Amino acid sequence: MHPQAFIVQMCSTMSAEQNFNYLQQQLTQANLKQPALVCLPETWICFNKDGATTLEQSKSNHLWVEKLAQLCRQFGIWLAAGTIALPSENTGKYYAASLLFNEQGEVVAQYNKIHLFDAQVQDGSGGYRESKFTQAGSDVVVVDSPFGRIGLSVCYDVRFAGLYQKMMALGADIILVPSAFTTVTGKAHWLPLLQARAIETQCYVLAAAQVGQHDNGRATYGHSVAISPWGEVLANAKTELTNIECQLDLSELQQVRASLPVHQHNRFKSTFYE
Repeated sequence: MHPQAFIVQMCSTMSAEQNFNYLQQQLTQANLKQPALVCLPETWICFNKDGATTLEQSKSNHLWVEKLAQLCRQFGIWLAAGTIALPSENTGKYYAASLLFNEQGEVVAQYNKIHLFDAQVQDGSGGYRESKFTQAGSDVVVVDSPFGRIGLSVCYDVRFAGLYQKMMALGADIILVPSAFTTVTGKAHWLPLLQARAIETQCYVLAAAQVGQHDNGRATYGHSVAISPWGEVLANAKTELTNIECQLDLSELQQVRASLPVHQHNRFKSTFYE
């Protein structure tokens, strides 16, 4: 039996306790077969109105990290915990940290979001300036797991192909893209970008997303997806508050790479993020 990926689409609130309880409920109701990789969206633990609130909250988020470790042990799962704000020492900002836990509740990887969303989007928000309170990361993270080598990224990163080329060079088999895409950019770019990243790297792409109208005033696009190394959409949550599953078949991945060896043919080997 192939390993299972379980992607949780959420409409996170400004209450961390409420969001955590929702996750716990979803895991309790799910029929997870080990090994299972559970994927959460960006800002899943608390979707605040502003960065200042998130910065203050980041100082106590280690308590939620401990609770997540307990969940992993309880359910015997690997957990890709979207993003959680964690303090960045000496900068007065926080990292949008994507943590990967194993079934023992150990944090086996932390990726800090590299590309920050400073953009004008015609969605009624008045624009976004993520860099005001968020410290950009710098390290590309690819880590071994029972599912294959996992590459970590977050939301806006998906627009920057060089990052994923570097992951491919580091041997990634699965790429995670937890997100909170706006409805405007989501309708235009979400699926094409994710399929492009899967096709060019010949990796599975698992993208857990926020969806719907949030109590912080934001509206997010949803459409959590699992995409094959051939670029096929295996599952799509669309705009439902639901979860999706897929099987991770590394033999299929190897077949795709053997029949179309683009990494070997690439005349422009990535030098990004060296």
